[in-house]
Amino acid sequence: MESTRILWVDDEIEHLKPHIIFLENKGYKVSLSTNGLDALEYVKNNQIDIILLDENMPGLNGIETIDKLKQYDSSIPIVMITKNEAEKIMEDAIGRKISDYLIKPVNPNQILLSLKKILNTKNLIEEKTIESYQKEYINISNSIQKISTPDDWIIFYKKMIFWELELENLEDHAMSEIYEVQMKEANYSFSKFVENNYTNWIKKEDSNTPVLSNTLFNKKIIPFLDDNYSTLLILIDNFRLDQWKALSPIVEEYYKIRKEECYFSILPSTTQYSRNSIFSGMTAREIERNYPEFWKNDIDEGGKNLYENDLLKLLMNNQNKKFSFSYNKIKSPSVAKKYLQNMYNKKVNSLNVLVYNFVDMISHAKTEMDIIKELAPDNKAYRSLTKSWFKNSPLLDIIKKARDLDFKLIITTDHGTINVQNPIEIKGKKDTSSNLRYKSGRSMTYNKKELVEVKNPEDYELPRISLDNSFIFCRNDNYFIYQNNYNHYANHYKNSFQHGGISMEEMIIPFITFLPK
Repeated sequence: MESTRILWVDDEIEHLKPHIIFLENKGYKVSLSTNGLDALEYVKNNQIDIILLDENMPGLNGIETIDKLKQYDSSIPIVMITKNEAEKIMEDAIGRKISDYLIKPVNPNQILLSLKKILNTKNLIEEKTIESYQKEYINISNSIQKISTPDDWIIFYKKMIFWELELENLEDHAMSEIYEVQMKEANYSFSKFVENNYTNWIKKEDSNTPVLSNTLFNKKIIPFLDDNYSTLLILIDNFRLDQWKALSPIVEEYYKIRKEECYFSILPSTTQYSRNSIFSGMTAREIERNYPEFWKNDIDEGGKNLYENDLLKLLMNNQNKKFSFSYNKIKSPSVAKKYLQNMYNKKVNSLNVLVYNFVDMISHAKTEMDIIKELAPDNKAYRSLTKSWFKNSPLLDIIKKARDLDFKLIITTDHGTINVQNPIEIKGKKDTSSNLRYKSGRSMTYNKKELVEVKNPEDYELPRISLDNSFIFCRNDNYFIYQNNYNHYANHYKNSFQHGGISMEEMIIPFITFLPK
């Protein structure tokens, strides 16, 4: 293995002979320079892994040398070594993104520790991460079959997200591949759990019933409202728990997390069903039965979420305590900027609901646009794309403004998505719904072993469109494809992000409350 190449820059280099010998005995190759200009010239003509740099030198001082070196090659780590303990020097050095800062006199072990920390951290982290996941693998596999409550599934899913984020930066992808196999196994068990319990959840409420889309408002949102604060509720469509974990550090610069929770999306895990249920406090069947003017079935023409504000009015008017509220939907940056300009006027409301559709647009664009497929080929890239958008979006500006105006904050979603990989064949009539993760229709033909079948829609509190209408839901990362032109559409939709079915990614979704810092 090639020795690590160090350039040590110090005008009193003769005093450092013991340190240099020590490092060379440890396998490092040390080159010397007595001033900044010579150091710069040496770097231009030689390969260097790290620079040790004195702060106080004749000619170019340490800070000036850093500036020159960074202009030439900003990737080389620099450790500043100085007698000067002045805070200003330290701030100037750190502000120039040095890798470490040591105060003279330094002993050889201090230097060695700094070098290992800078140069070997990645390898050490990788080794420890792999070792830890290998130990945890058996525990995870054993626990899957023992999970018996919705809360246990939430805890389990959070643990899996933790490991996904830990493993995603490893150069060795073997662990990530093992993780994916484990997630498929877990999702199959989760789908069986939902199949066995969903009817009880949606029909009656007991200690084992999770918070669902139709109970979210009354159980979680209304209790959070406060006479002393205006609350901003941001609902990001298609927003998964792992995506929230990617955005969390950014939001936490402005807000303090009060509580980070998850709830369960109802089925089908789509905007049409879940979001209408959130804002009405009703199941799809209840909306259709009680307020047919606000409900459109799969086969009906027109938008399926045009009446959220109307449903929210009904829900808020049925509260014991009257709360003033606003409802807005953001579909473009211009609308977001207009909302931002008008936020001060929102302070009069107890609750301000803001539906933000951008993440939903990303997932749909990935299906149809080659460039998005390239940018987001997997979960890791999807998270990264979401984070990049968020950091530069009007939504972040809205959150900052909300903090400045002393709003309390809620961030949640209506459902998640899953990266689909496995096509399964289905036959249906023309009026069969178009979603790839669930189907609603008559006389559908399929392999019952590959999906969850609901012959009686009322069991899942779903509208019955006709006497022989039924619903079917995909498990795991499956997706429905019709016989006609099967191979073309199977390839077209493979590795796209879809929703509507049964998986942890789609159904176990974030609900986070914040207080302003």
